[in-house]
Amino acid sequence: MSIQIFILSKLMEDKNYPYKLKKQLSEPIPLDRLGGLTESKLYYHFESLVKQGLVEPVEVIKEEHRPDKQVFAITDKGREELPKKIYKLFESADEIRDMIVCLANIKYVDRDKVVDILEKKVKNIKDIWEQLGTFELDQVGKENENIGEFLNGYLSTKADHTIYWFEELIKRIKAKEL
Repeated sequence: MSIQIFILSKLMEDKNYPYKLKKQLSEPIPLDRLGGLTESKLYYHFESLVKQGLVEPVEVIKEEHRPDKQVFAITDKGREELPKKIYKLFESADEIRDMIVCLANIKYVDRDKVVDILEKKVKNIKDIWEQLGTFELDQVGKENENIGEFLNGYLSTKADHTIYWFEELIKRIKAKEL
């Protein structure tokens, strides 16, 4: 879904074609390779967006000794669906790294709604950790005590870290720093 959000957000700015978007993703940092985005995946998502009625081909650029370039534009339906896709990804993401495309396109959504989504995530994490915190190490048995202590340390540190960064993100969104 993040690839589709990326495509739609780029088409909100101007008409574009898949190869150019792939090139934009690869320079100066090769985000396409880091994210495993191949040209065929990008074309697949363009086709999917066309089938959904969110984008449409508007022009074909023909150049001598080069493949034709099909240029796409976002449709009215695509403009309506982009915020919905962004909210859905915010809701389904478990970590901030899964929200990067959403954060880069936060201008297309209501910040207060994003804050509500993130605050619910923080509450969920705290609730889960509170339930896990009542777990007694005695329950793992003497032979597994070291494993229990290790896991307890790991999970509490991870939960604290996640909560800290979600709260930092919420603060920055509220301050319009992002």
